[in-house]
Amino acid sequence: MDNVLVALGASLLTVVVAMSVTAVRIKQLDKAAVVDVTWGAGFVLVALVAAVVATLSDEGDAWHAWLLVALVAVWGGRLAWHVRGRAVGDHGGKEDPRYAEMLGGSVSEVGLATVVRRVLLVQGVAQWFIAIPVAVGAFFTVGDWWPAVALGVVVWAVGLFFETVGDRQLAAYKATPKGQRPQVMETGLWAWTRHPNYFGDATVWWGLWLVGGLGSGWVVGLATVLSPIAMTVFIRNVTGAKLLEKTMMQRPGFPEYAERVPLFFPRPPRRRG
Repeated sequence: MDNVLVALGASLLTVVVAMSVTAVRIKQLDKAAVVDVTWGAGFVLVALVAAVVATLSDEGDAWHAWLLVALVAVWGGRLAWHVRGRAVGDHGGKEDPRYAEMLGGSVSEVGLATVVRRVLLVQGVAQWFIAIPVAVGAFFTVGDWWPAVALGVVVWAVGLFFETVGDRQLAAYKATPKGQRPQVMETGLWAWTRHPNYFGDATVWWGLWLVGGLGSGWVVGLATVLSPIAMTVFIRNVTGAKLLEKTMMQRPGFPEYAERVPLFFPRPPRRRG
């Protein structure tokens, strides 16, 4: 029980520090979207701190803790790097429409306290809760539960594939001159789901739950299963797919695309009627 409390406390402190630094940067740039960078990077910090503390205290399997660090670092590092330009440079220097709607204006208009309450606090709590399988898993041995770890790596890889390939396909679409591209991106993975990157995010965290949560035994797995569920709900319904679609539905061709392609969970493409 003590190692669980240490894991939860260390991860909470890490998230608080990360979000505090983010608040300073948001104030400097007048853009709440900066938190998108912290979303990926913050998980990496949590995994790293948990692995260091577990290793120094001689708790769990060192290889298990550092495997979690490696998996989270590949995913979170890539995500943070991918969104860094969008977070501060896209939308003509203005706030990301998702955050503008969430806040009711720009950071300078609503004040940093509102950003902390509506964005940083919400995302900080979500990040801490979602990261629990990673933070706690670093302190437990695997033993006979190694098949869950192996399966988790496979599921993680599937999620990373959807996210990485989906992002690359979208970047290639955006790089094509408007007169030479269709109104809506609907090829590749985007013909299977309207948000392959968000689906990939959720799948990655189901993989990490298998590695860190269920890989630590059925008790830890059962106690931490709400974390990947929360990630799936959060990224599908709160700050991810559904929020983005409020603006996307206003674009020509997108409502028709939405009738053919599922919002989140992939399925084989349908032929146009």
